[in-house]
Amino acid sequence: MVNQISIFVENKPGRLHAITETLNKNNINIRALSLADTTDFGILRLIVDKPDDAQVLLKKNGYAVKITQVIAVEIPDVPGGLSNALCFLKDSGVVIEYMYAFVGSCSDNAMVILKLNDMEKGVEALKNGKINVLSAEKVYSL
Repeated sequence: MVNQISIFVENKPGRLHAITETLNKNNINIRALSLADTTDFGILRLIVDKPDDAQVLLKKNGYAVKITQVIAVEIPDVPGGLSNALCFLKDSGVVIEYMYAFVGSCSDNAMVILKLNDMEKGVEALKNGKINVLSAEKVYSL
């Protein structure tokens, strides 16, 4: 499992810059991100190379921060690659709460972050389907 940082962000000019600059000044590298927003606020989800340090740092700077466990999978970057991986989750009855892709240096494969309603069952289904579930250490170092 991979630790994802979720940050409550007001929709005001400069808020995202302030968060990213705080991480930058403390040598924390963003590996992946997703932003879901409404009119007044957003949830910024980050995979960073030092999630525990990032959580402490961002809380110290006044941000509402939560660590959530997600999984990262490596799938063939070809038509049907994602569909094939998702089929194993469907067949196991696992629900995808959200997902997003990220950039890394794992050969010619695509990488996807998944939050599932049953993480352990989902990991088992993916592994049984020969889908490469990446370790946290691998994701943080990409």
